[in-house]
Amino acid sequence: MLLLMTATLFLLVAAGTAWAGFRGGRSRGVRRLAPVAAPSAGLVPSHTLVWRDLVNRIGSAVPSSGRDLPRLKRRLIRAGFRDPNAARYVQGIRPVTTLLFAAGALAGGWQWHAAPDNLIWGAVAGAAFGYMAPMQYVMLRIRRRQRAIARGLPNALDLMVVCVESGLGIDQTMLQVAKELQSAHPEICNEFTVMNLELRAGKRRADALHNLADRTGVEDVKKLVAVLVQTDRFGTSVAQCLRGHADYLRTMARQRAEERASKLAVKLVFPIFFCVLPALFVVTIGPVMVHLVRDLVPMIENM
Repeated sequence: MLLLMTATLFLLVAAGTAWAGFRGGRSRGVRRLAPVAAPSAGLVPSHTLVWRDLVNRIGSAVPSSGRDLPRLKRRLIRAGFRDPNAARYVQGIRPVTTLLFAAGALAGGWQWHAAPDNLIWGAVAGAAFGYMAPMQYVMLRIRRRQRAIARGLPNALDLMVVCVESGLGIDQTMLQVAKELQSAHPEICNEFTVMNLELRAGKRRADALHNLADRTGVEDVKKLVAVLVQTDRFGTSVAQCLRGHADYLRTMARQRAEERASKLAVKLVFPIFFCVLPALFVVTIGPVMVHLVRDLVPMIENM
């Protein structure tokens, strides 16, 4: 009897699971094949679109310097922001963050019952921090992206050597490298893809290579561009030049790592002196001092 009930329960659970899976998979397939409905005009736009439109309008209203705008666009491209309106977004975000940080500083000072002078200075400091925050974020993105490009360049050069020795041209080589290393090093692969698009648009190879160096701002990429331009101009072996440059980059990376390792001992002096040694003294000398005080105080009182 118990065996029959167990078997019946198992069959019911299996049948219910199979029916739910079949219906769920079929409904997902029907939804995937169904045409996408056009967005209704009466729907409320998302907060992201509203925020983007607000920042875009503020950036359009803020006066911009014709001398600083090209430098800002260059920094945004190096940070990976390729939107044509990226500079306008940054100019629109700056007033917003300035007001928000100033209001936050005022609210914090009011909450802590600060003096009026401290409230004013706190608001000024918050406004200055809010004004500099967007550009500091852009610079952080630039440094992070440049490190990623410099880290993936030796591997890209090794693959370029293989592709060139197999008979591909330099243009097809960069396109193939961009396809193969997209998951491992997407930053440098995106730059190679943009360079290939410039070549397809009719730009000279030397100009496309110089644009690649200018977009990245990495010294190793600038050296690679110089090597490729000289190789293209004088007709020397591309594979040999790339192999030598890859060995040079790996040697330089090893030397930089050794330099950082040699500086580590000096940098650890202050953390060890101010953090590790006091705790070590407390652990080692603390119990001894406790025993000394416990034994010496009664002896001194009895004398």
